[in-house]
Amino acid sequence: MSDKVVRPQPRLPKGMRDIDAAEMRDMTAMLGVIRRVYELYGFEPLDTPAFEFSDALGKFLPDADRPNEGVFSFHDEDEEWVSLRYDLTAPLARYVAANFDSLPKPFRRYQAGPVWRNEKPGPGRFRQFMQFDADTVGAAGPAADAEMCMLAADALEALGVPRGGYAVRVNNRKVLDGLMESAGIEPGEAGAGKRLGVLRAIDKLDRVGPAGVEQLLGKGRKDESGDFTKGAELKKKQIERIMAFLAAGLGDVGGLTALASHLSDSPRGLEGVQELAQIETVLRAGGFDADRVKMDATVVRGLEYYTGPVFEAELTFIAQGEDGAPIRFGSVGGGGRYDGLVERFKGVRIPATGFSIGVSRLYAALKALGKLGEDERRGPVIVMVLDRARIEAYQAIVQSLRRAGLRAEMYLGDAGLKAQMKYADKRQAPCVVIQGEDERQRGEAQIKDLIEGRRLSEQIADNVKWREERPAQFSVPMPELVDAVRRVVLRHEA
Repeated sequence: MSDKVVRPQPRLPKGMRDIDAAEMRDMTAMLGVIRRVYELYGFEPLDTPAFEFSDALGKFLPDADRPNEGVFSFHDEDEEWVSLRYDLTAPLARYVAANFDSLPKPFRRYQAGPVWRNEKPGPGRFRQFMQFDADTVGAAGPAADAEMCMLAADALEALGVPRGGYAVRVNNRKVLDGLMESAGIEPGEAGAGKRLGVLRAIDKLDRVGPAGVEQLLGKGRKDESGDFTKGAELKKKQIERIMAFLAAGLGDVGGLTALASHLSDSPRGLEGVQELAQIETVLRAGGFDADRVKMDATVVRGLEYYTGPVFEAELTFIAQGEDGAPIRFGSVGGGGRYDGLVERFKGVRIPATGFSIGVSRLYAALKALGKLGEDERRGPVIVMVLDRARIEAYQAIVQSLRRAGLRAEMYLGDAGLKAQMKYADKRQAPCVVIQGEDERQRGEAQIKDLIEGRRLSEQIADNVKWREERPAQFSVPMPELVDAVRRVVLRHEA
């Protein structure tokens, strides 16, 4: 019989990742900026559970490679199906329905938190990721939709994305419905497959261009890798109608007028154009011109619960990847109006609109833009332990630093001085405190400024002289230790 011990492998499930301290701090700073903008607009925080009863999430699952497995679900102790939330909007609808009578109307909330999607992972695409949402429930007018676009633009600029480096694009699902009607695509279940194919084709316009969209509206398209995507199989005249619609000039009143001319036989489509015109009027009155928020008939959005205006926040700047290749980040957030979501619980139509930031993608974009991690956070001051019989004395030193508001830790390992110095370097400590027996008897401690020491070491010409002079290392009387450490730390924070 084998005595071999079977040990678990230190591995992650597909589509999951660990987040280290540097990214966590950058992320916290980024979320703080977004939170301040959301608060500025009058939104209040809310937190909902990580999982809900599956029927509360409803049928509105995200578009996925495996649509029947879009969420992670399991049975609870009562044999009821519960699912990890796939967005923050469906839980909001459940919360509003449960607390409807006591909530102010409109109800305005923001929420940041992880969501989970049981989709095929890929480069930059994870099964767990963070969203940061703002929603207004109970407001039907275009001002609420316009405000979401303003909120998105202000948040991006507050994070350091320059004007011209982003665009918030606005469309209306009624416009897209009108396009289907004008193109003669059957309503209801009969034309559901073709409508979905058309929406997916339009959504890929920025990636495959007009010629690629035209192929996807027809028989299909083969990409550079040889993979074939089946098309919507529309007739030639239907394709021509849709391509003419996409070519209509948008972005100002003239653009909306041109758009309306392609939907003249669709009352629903014209209603959508009118709503876009109203949103545009509110935006311009608020000082948000087309260089920040613009109308764009190619915006689709994937979730089926949108009932009116839809928004997409897109980064337009080109960054350079580690391999030198250009990177375009594209969409970092989106949202829209979903007047039917709360109705599932209440039985009456409750208007709602919201915007969601994809935190992970935006974080990557801000890193590429150099807006995060510019001031690398220093680690704690390290109090070295040279005599383990005097551990209480070293603990007293580190506590005196903490009481003064200085981030500090006592070395808790069992290594010698050289290894402790390596540890302090890895922790990015600004300085270390050293007190051996000689220093203790003199009532002193040594402070070694690690940052200054690294700078001076680059200028060293004589190793012997370096060791004799010990630059960036000095002694202080114990009563002056805290103030001396503070001066070193503040010097490197300036």
